[in-house]
Amino acid sequence: MAELFTEEWMQSFATHWNAEPELSDALAQIGFNSVIGYGFDGDDKPVGVLTVENGKAVKGEAYDGQQMNWDIRASDERWRKWIAKPPGMMGLGMAFTSRKMKFVVGDYSSMIKDPRMAGPFIKSFAVMARA
Repeated sequence: MAELFTEEWMQSFATHWNAEPELSDALAQIGFNSVIGYGFDGDDKPVGVLTVENGKAVKGEAYDGQQMNWDIRASDERWRKWIAKPPGMMGLGMAFTSRKMKFVVGDYSSMIKDPRMAGPFIKSFAVMARA
C-alpha cells in the first residue's frame, strides 16, 4: 500500500473523492467548503491536506502551513485498518471516544450529529481505499 497522505496519495484521494456522489455531491448540496488535514497521532503537523470547495476536492497536497478547518489524526496502523475495512458510525464513535481518532482542529461531535455531514464523513473512508 502506498505511503498515506503524501502529495501523490492526496491527489489520488481528491480524484476519487470527486468521483463519489455520496461524498462530493452530498457535500455540494450543503455548500461544504473546508481545508482538511490528515496525519498521524503524535506528529506536530498533518502530512496531507485536502481542499474542498462546494463539496468538490479542488486540491490534494502535502501540508505546507495551510490554515485548516479540520485536522484528523490516528496511528498509521489505525488508518490502514480503516482503509482496509471502512468503519461505520459506531466504529468511528468508538475510535473518537477511545482517542484512536483525534481531531486536532474541528468539532467531531457537532459534525457527527449532522447527518448531512456524518454520512459523507463515513463515506470518505471507503474512498480512501481507492486512493
